Amino acid sequence: MKLYNSYSQKTEEFVPLEENKVKMYVCGPTVYDSAHLGHARCYITWDVLYRYLKFKGYEVTYCRNVTDVDDKILSKSQKEGKTPDEVARFYYQAFSKSMESLNNLKPDIEPFATKTLGEMIAINKQLIEKGHAYAVDGDVYFRVKSFDKYGQLSKQPLEALESGARVEESDLKENPMDFALWKHDEKFGYKSPWGVGRPGWHIECSAMSRKYLGNTIDIHAGGADLIFPHHENEIAQSECANGQQFVKYWMHNGFVTINKEKMSKSLGNFLTIDKILENYDANAIRFFILTNHYRMPVEFSDEALTAATAGVKRLYTAINEARKTAKIDENLNLNTCEEYQEFVEAMDEDLNTSKTLAVLFDLANKTNKEQNSRNLTLIYKISEVLGFNFDKVKICEEELKEKIDVIAKKLSADFKNMNEILSFRKTARDEKNWDLADKIRIVFDEAGITLKDTKDGTTWEIK
Repeated sequence: MKLYNSYSQKTEEFVPLEENKVKMYVCGPTVYDSAHLGHARCYITWDVLYRYLKFKGYEVTYCRNVTDVDDKILSKSQKEGKTPDEVARFYYQAFSKSMESLNNLKPDIEPFATKTLGEMIAINKQLIEKGHAYAVDGDVYFRVKSFDKYGQLSKQPLEALESGARVEESDLKENPMDFALWKHDEKFGYKSPWGVGRPGWHIECSAMSRKYLGNTIDIHAGGADLIFPHHENEIAQSECANGQQFVKYWMHNGFVTINKEKMSKSLGNFLTIDKILENYDANAIRFFILTNHYRMPVEFSDEALTAATAGVKRLYTAINEARKTAKIDENLNLNTCEEYQEFVEAMDEDLNTSKTLAVLFDLANKTNKEQNSRNLTLIYKISEVLGFNFDKVKICEEELKEKIDVIAKKLSADFKNMNEILSFRKTARDEKNWDLADKIRIVFDEAGITLKDTKDGTTWEIK
């Protein structure tokens, strides 16, 4: 298996630090607002990596942090008249719901910054003792010029970074490039050896990574926008504190763009995950993202998501039709299947998901022609590794409307949505008009929809 290492800027053979074990850290959300499509790309990408590593037989420990103390959270709390903790908890719950809706697996460890303050303070002490940091008036700053390798991840010399970077200004710094490890804050701070304050953003990830994964980890991933300054600063403070390599493989996903501009909250051109899910299935969003190589930028458009919806429908139809006559064979030896080998070769080539989708389409064609257990098992298992969920699929609005129109016409009624039809059938059942209730069920069945009557009511699903 080969992965592109952003640090070396080369595609390298993946060899974990410990045989068959992988320690993986992904920079998680700063919980002050709703997650958008850019976040979806990031966390779907690393969800696929996580799934694939596990599929390959690795024992993976996936840690994704939650930044719940930050300037943006404080600003939002003041704007909304809430405490920072209330803001963080609300948006963390919203983020978790969005990740679940996208069918992303939960990480093995999900630490909160506010629960790791002791580790942050300990690293700051180490850096001060070693001369890599200094305290002044309640602040603590990292001394950038004390780390010779600073700039090697972003591939820029310190001089270029000094002249081109936007840095936090402070008269307390020895050098404009020095960054905050701890900030004096009497109002929203925590006790520390330097007075009441709160951590800088960069130290949070170094502390949580060290606490839960150790001094050196296999994979550190995140969006390309984090290369500088966040990941560059993580390397500096972690390696200076620990005296050893911080990360073996650095991985970064490309941006989601709109009109060729990066999607971001600061530009105001972002679309929230929840809003997109109102019109598109989660599988379609995942398909849209995986159509492009993870390192490349991907341009958002309704046309692209509509095309992705069609692609998902093609895969789902093949699986759903095959299920009617065949069953998944858990004992199938995947290694003997040519399509499986093609899938593995594509994924081993730095997660070439666009190639794996081509393999899935070939399988869909074969499955449509030969609806047997072998083809069904292959297309289902590969889809599962990529994170698609074809057990329950929300069909697009147009297709649902077509089915409602068909049902309404057959019942000679004017129904606008599924709830109206189910309510009509419930009335028939309540009045013990079983003939009408059964007629409605038959009409649903002919339209390709299965009704299920339970004690809690009636549910429906597409066959």
